[in-house]
Formats: sequence, structure tokens, C-alpha cells
Amino acid sequence: MNQQAEAITAASGSNLALALRVLPHGRRNAMRVFYAFCRVVDDFADEPALPMERRRAGLRAWRGALQAAVSTREDPPLADALRAVLSRYGVPMNWALEVVRGCEMDLEGTRYRTWDELRRYCYRVASAVGLVSARIFGGKGCELYAEELGLALQLTNILRDAAEDFSVSGRIYFPEEELKRFGVEPGSWVHSEPAGWRAFMEFQVARARRHYAAAIAALPRSERRVMVAAEIMRKIYGALLDRMERDGFRIWERQYKLSSPRKACLAASTFVQTVVLTAGQSDGPINKRPYIERVL
Repeated sequence: MNQQAEAITAASGSNLALALRVLPHGRRNAMRVFYAFCRVVDDFADEPALPMERRRAGLRAWRGALQAAVSTREDPPLADALRAVLSRYGVPMNWALEVVRGCEMDLEGTRYRTWDELRRYCYRVASAVGLVSARIFGGKGCELYAEELGLALQLTNILRDAAEDFSVSGRIYFPEEELKRFGVEPGSWVHSEPAGWRAFMEFQVARARRHYAAAIAALPRSERRVMVAAEIMRKIYGALLDRMERDGFRIWERQYKLSSPRKACLAASTFVQTVVLTAGQSDGPINKRPYIERVL
């Protein structure tokens, strides 16, 4: 096990760290390496305490490490471990490179004029992560599922974090043409509910739900068992979206999250439902040690 990857994953407290507990030992460790890579490059994009040139240099180093045929002294920590994981599970290197490209977009603070532009960003920072993860999980024919679920999860993140993103870094991920269409002033959601907010957010929620639905439709029945970690993520983020919608997306006055017991219950119920749905199919790569016992 890579100790640095283990430490980064343990410290994150993320929903993904919870979902990874259903994986068998080898795949779980591989995902920890990949997740640690995602966290490291994301920190280069989001850590304001680091000088900008150091942040750019960090992402350039990762781009070079993933494009190089052999390791070098300039490689970032974790590079060898990540290359080994990608090679072992037959992951195209370009999928990992797309994650770096997405972080580079964040570093430059790009605004998005249209949904097509924002979709390209979401694909890089979320769908590409899903594509790599699905391959490590052992999924076959799950590329469309991973792409659609990544878009849905990232849209949920954007809705949840819109106030913080603008307050901390001045970032606005909402497409400019859609803000204009609904009469929402950029950044106005930081302090109070702006004009047009409810209709605008209903429009965004409908888009996110379409991608959640497309992901469900794209997941082959035969792969539900091996993709249970991704399905746990879908259930947790779907529940978070439901909570924000019921509350009117009051992001200017509260941070939305699910409690640890609530997430554990969703994870456990998803695991059990998946086992029931796939009863009689071959076991496949899944950790069958009592799951509820591990997450509560």
C-alpha cells in the first residue's frame, strides 16, 4: 500500500473514501492512489496560499510525468505508483491527463459562456475521474455510465459550492448565457436570494437529474455489482441534491452536506440492494465482508 495515498484518502473525509470500502483490497488500494493523485492536482488548482507559478509548475510536472515513457527525477511523488495503477488496469493515459487539463482550466479561472463549454470542464474534472475509476473497479462497457454520472456529480458540486467558489476565488461556473436568460446577476447569490434564482436553479436541477437518469439507463445490469461504489456515490449525491432543492438552495446562508450516519445508511442500503438485484450472477470484484459493520 502507498502510505502517502493512504494518508491523503484518510484525511479527505470524502464521499468517495466511504464508497471505496466495498472494494476488495487490491482495487481499493489502487483507487486510493488514483484518488490521492486527484486531490494533489486539485490542490494545485485551488490552494490560494501557493504562489501561482508554483501551482502552474506542479500541474506541468504532472502533465509531463503522465506523458513520459519512463520515470525521471522531476516526477512528482505518487507518479510511479499512479503509472503502475493505470498500467495494471489498462487505463488509457489520456483519461488521467484530462483530469490535469481540467485543473489547469480551474487555475486560469475560466468563465463559461455556454453549457457546452462548462460540459467540457465537467468532463475533465469528473467524467474522466469516473472513467478511470470504472476501469479500476472492473467494470466492462461502463464508459457512458461513468461519463454521465461524472457530469451529474459535478453539476451537484457546482450547485452546492456556488457561493463559496465566488467568495473565495471569484469563480462562476454557471454558463453566462443562462444567467442572462433568467436575469440572475453574476455573484448575487452570495448574500441573499437574487431575482430569478428559483427558476434558474430549477433549470440547473433538471439538467443534473437528466444526467443522473442517463447514467442509470447506461449501466449494464451485469455490471451493477462491480460498480456498487459508483452507485453509492450516485445515491449520496442524489440525496444531497434533493435536500438542497427542498430547501430552496439557500447557499448564501448555509453549507449543504449529509451527516455521516445518513451517508452510511445510504451506502449500506445501496450495497444490499445491489446484492439482491444481482443475486445469482457471478460474484465479481466486490468486498463481501459485512458492509454495514464497516461503515457505521
